Amino acid sequence: MRALHIITGLGVGGAEQQLRLLLRHLTVDCEVVTLTNPGAVADGLLADGVRVHHLGMGGNRDVSALPRLTRLIRGGGYDLVHTHLYRACVYGRFAARLAGVRAVVATEHSLGASQLEGRKLTAGVRALYLASERLGSATVAVSPAVADHLRRWGVPAPRIEVVPNGIDLARFRFDLSRRHHTRRRLGLPEDAYVVGGIGRLIAGKRFDVLVRAMAQLPEDHWLLLVGGGPEESVLRRTAHEAGVADRVLFTGERPYVPDGSPGPDLPSLTFAMDLLASPSPEESFGLAAVEALASGLPVLYASCPAIEDLPPQATAGARRVRGGPEAYARAVAGVRAAGPRPRTAPEAAHRYSISRSAARLMDVYAAALSSSSTPSPQKASS
Repeated sequence: MRALHIITGLGVGGAEQQLRLLLRHLTVDCEVVTLTNPGAVADGLLADGVRVHHLGMGGNRDVSALPRLTRLIRGGGYDLVHTHLYRACVYGRFAARLAGVRAVVATEHSLGASQLEGRKLTAGVRALYLASERLGSATVAVSPAVADHLRRWGVPAPRIEVVPNGIDLARFRFDLSRRHHTRRRLGLPEDAYVVGGIGRLIAGKRFDVLVRAMAQLPEDHWLLLVGGGPEESVLRRTAHEAGVADRVLFTGERPYVPDGSPGPDLPSLTFAMDLLASPSPEESFGLAAVEALASGLPVLYASCPAIEDLPPQATAGARRVRGGPEAYARAVAGVRAAGPRPRTAPEAAHRYSISRSAARLMDVYAAALSSSSTPSPQKASS
């Protein structure tokens, strides 16, 4: 089977890095098209031996991209097209059908109650999404919460398949030597208690809550923010105003796997932490929280469907926190007072292994190919 994955961009982001990890475990000959921004993840895919096409799309309304994408799909002889992220889903589904590919799968990575990949859920966004969704074979939700949002939007339940995001358990298995090396490299004091935040530095992630919480915690508490985004300058200013700028470290965007760029990769940074906090009020899955659990970290979160969908005994070390800086400061202090936990992964992390997710997705592919090759009732009776 030959499959083409179409994604909006390949900068360092959760969906983008999830795609790279997934392609390492799918038993399918895959290529990738990025509509825009062939960034660090594109370099990583090329290093993995995956062919990457850059469509050079100019913006959301660059309709000239549609015939270019259609020609690329038709010329590639692909059996299945898999789209990721809103723009790629809309253009990719139309192009796949124009190119004659009937097996079309889309993954919805970031749909919440009020936003889709950070954009407001307007009537226009919903109408265009649903119009293109009907051209696909199946829509994959990364959590039951996302599946519920899709049903409420009007996507028929039989067309929705839940395939959770996956994590590479081996890469996030705690390594004490890498913890010491990374902390020295970052210049962290030996006795520092490090609270981590991982994700895009955007307003919706509410990392300002963690910055302000630092001002209410003892001076041996540090905040390590992993990610890049438009709010970085605002967060730096907030840290200065709160008097904690010397205890807040910004690492920028970091890859999941070593890619030759300077600085530690994401697992190493996770090992350097003592706790992960995720104050974002609306998450579609909560990948950073699950990866933190895989490295044995206690986790404080405001929203994490990946954890909330499991029984409490499977998510030892995770606790939901509602409120602002004061609530998070109290919660951090409580976790520290309870003492260190063994850095071993709870059951939840094993439930989200990438091998399980890849196997489940292969089942979705098989069903899409089967339905695309089944003759319609009209043709069967003629």
